[in-house]
Amino acid sequence: MAKLYGRDLITTQDWSVEELEATLRLARNFREKHRKDRVVPLLRDKTFFALFYAPSTRTRAAFEAGMTYLGGHAQYIDASTTRLGAGESVRDVAKMYERYGHGLGVRILDEIIDYVYGRGVAVVREYARHTSIPVINMACCTYHPTQGLADLMTLQDEFGRNKRKKYVIMWAYSRSFRGRCSIQEDALVASRFGYDVVLAHPEGFEIDEKIVATSSENAAESGGTFTLSYDLKTALEGADAIFPRNWASKELLEVGASSFGKEREAELHEKCRHWSLTEEMLAMADKRAIVMHVLPVLRGEEATDAVMDGTQSRIYPQAENGLYTKMAVLAMTMGGKKKPR
Repeated sequence: MAKLYGRDLITTQDWSVEELEATLRLARNFREKHRKDRVVPLLRDKTFFALFYAPSTRTRAAFEAGMTYLGGHAQYIDASTTRLGAGESVRDVAKMYERYGHGLGVRILDEIIDYVYGRGVAVVREYARHTSIPVINMACCTYHPTQGLADLMTLQDEFGRNKRKKYVIMWAYSRSFRGRCSIQEDALVASRFGYDVVLAHPEGFEIDEKIVATSSENAAESGGTFTLSYDLKTALEGADAIFPRNWASKELLEVGASSFGKEREAELHEKCRHWSLTEEMLAMADKRAIVMHVLPVLRGEEATDAVMDGTQSRIYPQAENGLYTKMAVLAMTMGGKKKPR
């Protein structure tokens, strides 16, 4: 743990493969102990500030529960109840939390930044620049590292260390839309661990070119592959794992929802209603393929109830793994003695 003490986690790409593997080993250890009600209070009397600009269901619950299981305290802070909206600087807030506690999480994405790509991660990095305590990205416009670790843990639970399994990350239809954070994080982390990652989406829904380039480099180093596809049926053929999720168009993310227009975005989505994970589409994959989702899944749009509630679904174990990966990240980054200022 000493190696990662005090380290920020903005994206899994920031940590080495060896550091990520150590984190996952600890997460599995926590899972075993938690199921036996034997979690060790490694963070006794420590405080983690969870600063939410954007709402959450699982991320908030997992960080709060995780700190409790580790003997510490997570303090939920709704950014709208602070003075940040009245002009207080990120620097001053960061310096304050540095003196009050031992770690800081920041979540900022989607509507709160008008979906403009790059705005969220810039804020997370600004907090990291101005404080000496570890900053954990709890999801921004670009990355979601603890979710990526949970998804990788789920893949490894299913396939072990078996590389070259085909992991299809697919755009899926929805009447609403979200940012790319989980999509891009999974592309990055799965490509580092030897999977054959396929990113399938309609034209106009391309992700960050830098993420594509880095994922391709990761795959070359790990022995896996990273490919892009505009053909959903071809992409799903022989898939071992499938992750159906909606994200906004490239055009909207460049200028923001208020400028691009939500009605215009909805029209783009309606043209791609057939991009949905149905039982018929799932049948194109390997018969033992698993279905994953970071939740919330938009049922009847991104995927059918039959798929999400079927025997191939792993959405609830995946969500549970999110608790343990968050606990491991907290323990790894905060499990040491705070240095005097």
